[in-house]
Amino acid sequence: MKFNRRDTLILAAAASALSLCGVATASAAEGDMIDVAKLAAPAGGYVDHVQGSDTAPVTVIEYASPTCPHCATFSNDVLPSFIETYVNTGKVKLITRPFVRNVLDAAVFMLAEASGPTNYHNVVSTYFKTQTTWATSETPRDAILEIAKQLGFTQETFDAALTNQALFTGMEAVREQALNEFGLSGTPTFYVNGKTLTGDKTLEQLAAEIDPLVPADFVSTEAAAPAAAPATDAMAPAADAMAPAADAVAPAEPAATPAQ
Repeated sequence: MKFNRRDTLILAAAASALSLCGVATASAAEGDMIDVAKLAAPAGGYVDHVQGSDTAPVTVIEYASPTCPHCATFSNDVLPSFIETYVNTGKVKLITRPFVRNVLDAAVFMLAEASGPTNYHNVVSTYFKTQTTWATSETPRDAILEIAKQLGFTQETFDAALTNQALFTGMEAVREQALNEFGLSGTPTFYVNGKTLTGDKTLEQLAAEIDPLVPADFVSTEAAAPAAAPATDAMAPAADAMAPAADAVAPAEPAATPAQ
C-alpha cells in the first residue's frame, strides 16, 4: 500500500503497515565504514534523542521504524539488557534515530516528540510492545490513538502532535540522508562508531563489536543518567502475538506523506 499526497497522518490507513515496504537505491554491506562526522549530523535540522554519556567511547546509532517487526524484536527483547550493560555504565552513547517508512511510523515518532524528552523513549518503546495491536489493525489510526490516550494524550493533543510539519520534514530529510549517503537498505540498521551492522542483532553480537572498542581501563568520567525504563508489561501484547518475520531486516520505504 502506498500513500498519496491527499493523505494525512490523522486519516485511518486501510491495510497493515507491516506490508508497507520498498527498496533503497543504494546499499551498504555489513561491516562497511561510514564517516562518523556525517553520521553525527542528521539532516533537516533533526535533533537526536540521546541516551547515555557524551564521553562514552562508543556511539551506537540505530535507525528504527515502529512498523518494522525486526525493530520491535530488538526493542522488546534486546534493548533493555543493552541499556543496562552498556548505556547506563557509560560505555555507549545510544541514538535511536527515526527511519520513516510510512505515515504510521511518522505518527509514532511525532507522538513521542510531543510527549517531551523525558517520555520520548517510553512512548517509542510502548508502540514497539504493542506493534501487533495497532500496526495490523484495519483502523490503525484509531488503535494508535487508544494507546496514546493510555500514555496521557487527549484527542486534541493527539491531533496537534500529528500536525508538526517541521518535525515531519526533518524526519523525511533523515530518511533520505540514510538512503542516499549511508546506503541504508532496511531496518534495523546499526552504526557502531561508524561500522554498519544490518538486521537483527543479539546482545552477544553487539557486544562482540562494542567490547573491543572500550578501553580495558575504562572508567566513566561522569555518571550516566539511567536511560528511560521500557514500557510496562501492561502495554505489551500477548507473548505469542508477534509472529517471526522471514527476513532479518525490513526493507526501507522511500516515501511517506506529510500532514496537511
